[in-house]
Amino acid sequence: MSEQKSATISAWNPVKTDRFLVGAPHYPEHVDESYWERDAERMAKAGFNVVRMAEFAWHILEPELGRFDFDLFDRAIAVLARHGIDTIMCTPTATPPRWLTAAHPEILRVDGKGRSMSHGSRQHCDTASPVFREHSRRITRAMSEHYRDNPHVVGWQTDNELNTSMPESFSKATLSEFQSYLSDKYGTIDKLNHAWGGDFWATAYQGFDQVVLPIEFGPTFPSPGHLQDYHRFLAFSTARFQHDQVEILRAVKSSWFVFHNLGGLRDIDFRGQFTTDLDFVGYDIYPLLYDEFQRIGNHAKVQALHLDICRGFSGNYIVPEQQSNFGSQPGFCTLTPEPGEMRRMAMSSVARGADGLMFFRWRPAHFGAEIYWMGIIDHDDVPRHRYEEAKQFATEMTALQDKILGTYVRMDVGIAGSDFDNQEAHKTYPIGLPSPQDDAVLLHQYCYDRGIACGFIHPEDDLSKLKLLYVPHWVMWKDEWTERLKAFAEKGGTVVVGARTGTRDENNHVIRQTAPGTSLSKLTGVQVEDFGRLAAPGAKGLFDVMERSGGLVVPPNRPAESHRRERRFKIGNRELTAGYFYENLTVDAGVETIAVWSNRYADGMAMATSKTVGKGRVVYLGTYLTPDLTEALSERLFGEAGIEPLIADLPEGVEVTMRMNADRRLLFIQNYTDKPTVLSHVTAGVDLLDAGKPVDGHLSLDGYGCAVVQLS
Repeated sequence: MSEQKSATISAWNPVKTDRFLVGAPHYPEHVDESYWERDAERMAKAGFNVVRMAEFAWHILEPELGRFDFDLFDRAIAVLARHGIDTIMCTPTATPPRWLTAAHPEILRVDGKGRSMSHGSRQHCDTASPVFREHSRRITRAMSEHYRDNPHVVGWQTDNELNTSMPESFSKATLSEFQSYLSDKYGTIDKLNHAWGGDFWATAYQGFDQVVLPIEFGPTFPSPGHLQDYHRFLAFSTARFQHDQVEILRAVKSSWFVFHNLGGLRDIDFRGQFTTDLDFVGYDIYPLLYDEFQRIGNHAKVQALHLDICRGFSGNYIVPEQQSNFGSQPGFCTLTPEPGEMRRMAMSSVARGADGLMFFRWRPAHFGAEIYWMGIIDHDDVPRHRYEEAKQFATEMTALQDKILGTYVRMDVGIAGSDFDNQEAHKTYPIGLPSPQDDAVLLHQYCYDRGIACGFIHPEDDLSKLKLLYVPHWVMWKDEWTERLKAFAEKGGTVVVGARTGTRDENNHVIRQTAPGTSLSKLTGVQVEDFGRLAAPGAKGLFDVMERSGGLVVPPNRPAESHRRERRFKIGNRELTAGYFYENLTVDAGVETIAVWSNRYADGMAMATSKTVGKGRVVYLGTYLTPDLTEALSERLFGEAGIEPLIADLPEGVEVTMRMNADRRLLFIQNYTDKPTVLSHVTAGVDLLDAGKPVDGHLSLDGYGCAVVQLS
C-alpha cells in the first residue's frame, strides 16, 4: 500500500495500492493451536496474501486493566508469516471486556426506553462516552506500539462495523456530549431555538443544559430539526471515536494503511472526517442477506445496488467480508450460495470497485452467536467447493492485479447520493414517501437490467465523466450545487431534478420562496404551484406505503381513496398513472413541456419540463419515479444524451460493468443464473479469465460464469 492518501473524496478514486489484497478474516482464538499450521498452509495454497484478526479479542489482549498479553496473536501472526501471509490487525473496541463494563457501567448504551445494554453481545458501549473513548485510546496505543516493528502487520481496521447493531444511545454521557456539541455548533441558545422551531409546541430551551434527547413518540413527534441535529451528532461522535484510534495508529507508524469495514451504513457521514481520516473504506457484502432482496427480487441486483451506493461515497474500496457460505445469527439467516456463485459474487464486487477482498470467514465458530455462520472451511475441517472457488478467485486476482488496480468504474448515468443531510432529512419527516434512495432504485435497476453504466455520485464530485445526472428529491439543497449542475449541463450533460428538491433549508424548515427555490427555479424554469400525496402504484390506499417508509400503519378498515384521487399524465404517446406525489407546475417562456397531467382539474398542466442550458438540458419532474415512468423518461432522454448499453441486447440474467482508466477498458461480465447463456454483441477484445482468448461478438458463459474482457 502507498502511504499517500487520497487528496479528495471522489467516486472516481481507486485505492492507492500496488497489491490486490485477497484472504479472509481469521480467528485463531476460536480453534486449538494444532489447527494453525494447517490453516496457514491451506491459505497459502489458495493464493491468499492477507488475513484480518483480533477485532473481538480485547478480553485476550488485555485480560485485566493495564495487563496486556499479545502472545496468542504474536504466535498466530508468525505461523501465517512463515507461509507468506500478512496480517491486518483490528482495534477490538466493538467488544469491550466484562471487567471494563463492570467497573464503568456508565459507558453502556441506553435505548429509547431507558434500558442499559448488557455485556454478552457486541457494540454495547457508547462511542460518545469520554470514559469509553479513553479506554479505546489505551488499547489502541498498546496494540500499535507492540506491533510497531512487526513487518508482517501491514495495516489496521478500526473497530468493526460501527453503528451496525445500534447507532443510537440515550445515555447520560450521550446527553451531556450532545449538549456540548450543540453549544459548539450554535453558540447561543436563541440560534438553536430558531433552528429547531422552538416556538412550535413550546419546545424552546433557556439553556443548552435543558436540551433533551429526541425520544420517539414521547408522546408524539419531535421537531425535524431536533432529530436532524441528533443524527448529525451521532455521525460526529462516531467519526470522533474513530479519529482517536486513527491518530494513534498514524503517529506510531505512518506506513500502515488504515481502513474501516462498514456494515449497516447508519449515522456515518461518509463525506466528512470519518472517511478523510482513512486511506480507504471497506464495505462488508452479504448479497443473500439484505432486506431489499424481497423488494427487488434478485440478490445480484441487490449486491450491485449496495456496492454502487458505497462507491459513491468515496470511490473504490476493499471488501473485508464477502459472503462465502450460509450465514446466521439466532434471529435471522441468509440463503446459501450455490456452487460457482461465491466466486461470481466476489467478481461482481471487483467489477463495481473492490481493489481487495476477503471471504468471510476462513472457518466457522463452534460456539457463540454465529455457530452457523459458515466459512470457506466447514465445521468438520474439510475444504470443499468453496475452497476451490476461493483459490480460483485469488489466483485470478493476483494474475490480473496490474490490469485492475488503478482503474475506476464507469458511470454514464449518475444518481445523486452520498449526502448525509438529505438521507437524514427524509427520515425526520417522511410522510409516507419513498426515500431518495428508494426512488433512485428504480432508475438503478432499469440501467442494471439493460447493461447501462450507472452509479451514485455527490453533486460536489467531478461530474464531467457522466452523461446524465438524476437528483431524487433532495429536500435540502445548496445554491453552489445548482451552479455545478448548470456547468455540467452547459457542457452537454443532461440533468433531471426530481419533485420536492430544494424545499427545506439546512434547519429542516420549509423554504419561504416558491419551490423549488430561487436558484433551482432559475435553472429549471419552473415553479411549483400546488402539490399533494398519491397512493403508491398498486396500493389499495394512500397509506399502504407508509409502513416501509417509516410512517404510520393505517387501520385495516380505513376506506381506500386511491381510485378517486388517481393522477394520470401523458408523456410522448403514453398515458401513465403517477405514484406517491404530484406537483402542478408553471413554466417560464422558452421551457419545453414534455409531460402533462391528463385528468381531473389539472388536465393539461405541466408535469415535466425540459430547458436547454448551453449544450445540454435540465429536466424537471413533478412526481416520483414508477417503473413505467422510468422507462418512458429513459427512452426519451438516454438517446439524446448518448447513453448506450455496454453490451447491446444483454441476455436476462447477465450483469455487465466496465472498469477503466486512460489506457485500458475492462468489461466485467457475469452470468448470475445457474443456466448457460450466450452474448452476441460483445466488443472485440480478449478474455483475461480464459487465457487471453479472443472475443469478437459472441461470448458463451456457463452457469455463474464470469469473463473479464480487455477491449481492443
